[in-house]
Amino acid sequence: MSNSEWKEYEMSELIEEISMGPFGSNIKVECFTDSGVPVLNGSNLVGFRLNEDSFNYVTEEKATSLGKANAYRGDIVITHRGTLGQIVYIPQNSKYSRYVISQSQFRVRCNEKVIPEYLVYYFHSRLGQHKLLSNASQVGVPSLARPTSTFQKLTISIPPVAKQKEIVKILSSLDDKIELNNAINRNLEEQAQALFKSWFVDFAPFGGEMPADWKTGSLSDIADYLNGLAMQKFRPKDDEVGLSVLKIKELRQGFAGEDAELCSPSIKSEYIVNDGDVIFSWSGSLLVDLWCGGKCGLNQHLFKVTSEHYDKWFYYMWTKHHLDRFIFLAADKATTMGHIKREELDKAEVCIPSDSDYNKISSAVKPLIDRLIANKIENRTLSTMRDELLPKLMSGEMELGC
Repeated sequence: MSNSEWKEYEMSELIEEISMGPFGSNIKVECFTDSGVPVLNGSNLVGFRLNEDSFNYVTEEKATSLGKANAYRGDIVITHRGTLGQIVYIPQNSKYSRYVISQSQFRVRCNEKVIPEYLVYYFHSRLGQHKLLSNASQVGVPSLARPTSTFQKLTISIPPVAKQKEIVKILSSLDDKIELNNAINRNLEEQAQALFKSWFVDFAPFGGEMPADWKTGSLSDIADYLNGLAMQKFRPKDDEVGLSVLKIKELRQGFAGEDAELCSPSIKSEYIVNDGDVIFSWSGSLLVDLWCGGKCGLNQHLFKVTSEHYDKWFYYMWTKHHLDRFIFLAADKATTMGHIKREELDKAEVCIPSDSDYNKISSAVKPLIDRLIANKIENRTLSTMRDELLPKLMSGEMELGC
């Protein structure tokens, strides 16, 4: 594709409609209902497409009263306050036909010169992010000054719509596979949780009673919980290639980005995290996950969970089983940052099956967890491939149809 086909536009020439979210006083917590029109927040603006895992809702009447704060399929939603750089489009197959954007967002509707998916991919590229954040202020809560007027003045070089569609098709095919893997993983997790509950909570295969040849213990009995290091003391030496530091932020987002801190790769091997390791954030935001974001150094406030005697699925499921109680304990004791003490691991009761029952349960649950990990690793590969293609396609460096 010749770059002569590309034309430079000011964003105002590509926009049919642009509007800010409602004033905070127009949409308070007491407005929320159990169902109705979903209200978007930052968690819905992760990635390229609208994330529809969870919502708050307002009534149809309330949503209608908010006028231009309503967003529809094909619209683009951008964060202008808080987690800057977030930009997604609402796909044509979204769960709902309309949404309400928050006071920290604005929405854009494109005209016929550009398709929304293309714009979103563009503004996720390094150049696009640079332009999007060019007027950002980091004083207090990060925000974009005069977001809608500034956005309309940005310039962008784009190819004809037919070429935009070709580019989007390539990139979205990778995102489609990532979404499919995520859906499969949600199902795998649900299956594993259902089996775990049946065997270890309800004791369904045994008439509701724990078998006499089983025993009880604690989380500390079945696994080792290694707390990470204060990585600011272990920075890379001049001749070393730094290792990304796994902190709560990285665990929550599932990967270590370019902004991740670095540590020396010479730290003790037990503090190095690899794909498939069970990580438990015990301070601040408590969560348990199977890390598949590549090799990292384990930061303090995170446990790396391992065991010499039991399979990964066993201590992963049991740690997750106690997570809600740990969250409650942390919130109850919170002064500055909620956390749990190591002694809580000793108090967290687990049921340990006989060898024969353990092997029987393991044959059902282990393949589910193994596939979940494999899918997460594949998603990282797909994301890397997409992110490498993105700037080449957006700049016209990569020829299409060759």
